[in-house]
Amino acid sequence: MQNHVHNWIDVAAEEDCVEGHAIEVLVEGELIAVFHDQGQWYAMDGMCAHQGGPIAQGHVADGCVTCPWHGWQYELSTGIQTINRQPLQKTYAVRAIDGRVEIDMNS
Repeated sequence: MQNHVHNWIDVAAEEDCVEGHAIEVLVEGELIAVFHDQGQWYAMDGMCAHQGGPIAQGHVADGCVTCPWHGWQYELSTGIQTINRQPLQKTYAVRAIDGRVEIDMNS
C-alpha cells in the first residue's frame, strides 16, 4: 500500500469563505467549490454532475449542498448524491492553516 503524500495548494483566505457558504476557486485548471460548514472545511468539483450547475452557489444545510439549477443534493464530505446514493461529485482533502485554505488535488 502506498502512502499518500499531500500536495497542498493555497487557494484562499479563511475569511473569504463565510461559515455556511462556499466559494469557487480555480486550481490546476479545475473549478473547485470550497465549503465552510459547521466549523469543517470541504472541497468538491465545482460543477454539478447533473448538468454542470455552479455547486458553490448552492444552498448549504445539514452537511449537504443543493445545486441551484435543478436541486441535486450532495453530501459535502463524500460527494454522494443523496437520492441515488452514488458518489457523483469528486471531493478533495482540504484544510485551513494560519488563516489560509489549502486543497490537495491528488486526494
